[in-house]
Amino acid sequence: MRSTISRRAFWILPLAAALPHRARAATPPITDALGRTVTLPGPAERIVVGFNFEEFTAVAGPGGWDRVVGFDRHQWENNRRASWTRYQAAIPRLSGLADIGDTEKDTFSVERVLGLKPDLLITLGAGYASRAPLMAQIEQAGVPILVVDYNAQTLEKHVASTLALGQATGNEDRAHALADLYRKQLGDIELRVQGRPKPKVYVELGYGGPGVIGNTYNNAMWGRMVEFAGGTNIAAGRVPTGWAPMSPEYVLAAGPEHIFITASSWTNAPSAVRAGYDYDIETTRRTLAPYAGRPGWNALPAIRDGELHAIETGLARSLWDWTGTQYIAKQLHPDVFADVDPVESLRHYHEQFLPVRFEGCWMARMTPARA
Repeated sequence: MRSTISRRAFWILPLAAALPHRARAATPPITDALGRTVTLPGPAERIVVGFNFEEFTAVAGPGGWDRVVGFDRHQWENNRRASWTRYQAAIPRLSGLADIGDTEKDTFSVERVLGLKPDLLITLGAGYASRAPLMAQIEQAGVPILVVDYNAQTLEKHVASTLALGQATGNEDRAHALADLYRKQLGDIELRVQGRPKPKVYVELGYGGPGVIGNTYNNAMWGRMVEFAGGTNIAAGRVPTGWAPMSPEYVLAAGPEHIFITASSWTNAPSAVRAGYDYDIETTRRTLAPYAGRPGWNALPAIRDGELHAIETGLARSLWDWTGTQYIAKQLHPDVFADVDPVESLRHYHEQFLPVRFEGCWMARMTPARA
């Protein structure tokens, strides 16, 4: 049986966990997120990073980038521009690192990777599977590949990915601290929502604005987070596993009691809901407000009760996604999360593990009726 862990205890971690630590001894065999065994003679010295840049930084520390020789620049610079700008300032050598191309855009180059003479390639599970022939070429050339998978949105793969990154980079102490924190925070959420009623929830991608029916999520990403947070995901069984739009008529018929629209600092998306490092809460609320005016939405319980929310899309499929789950759970079950402040949780995570300052609006209710 789980015991309740105080929030203060979550943050009392060994000093070594907050400082870069580089092991000198030979690295034991590493088990990655796919259960594969990866063998290295010691912590990697020439690393290519294909994804999960913020997770790599949290585990390896800013100094971990001193051993990176190449990365997928498009994924970071274009898809998470606000994050990229800040990390580029905090870690200046990022600007000069080689670009290996993007597995999602078919620009990934085996020749570029091998030309960098890496002793490790770190990639995400989806990229490893979708580009299997290319990955086989890299492995046949003698370069080990470590697969991480935060996209699966499971405790097991989050922890396995984090511990594997720690071993591969010689930062086991930081990795164990982060994995323990993740386990404890999810355990706390699970304990608090156990046996509670499960309000109906709808989540939609806010990239296109209210005039576009964005993706919702079934048994993946936000769908899993909603269910873990003690909600009933109205998209469960209504869209294919993964993500797809759902008919507006079904949303109206389902009558969600809480609505969360995902937001970010996307480029070339003029109608998107804005959130993240670059935006204050007024901007987030202003760009979220038009959703309340969708046809028929004024009759939804969520809109009538002021339960329309924006949440930054980077709070899913990441090592800090427990803060997004915490926010959802607090909205669904405010009485049992009265002592929890998800924004402060995210701020403290930045202060302890990341080289960039926490700022901006990452999660917010449309109306400020309840914090």
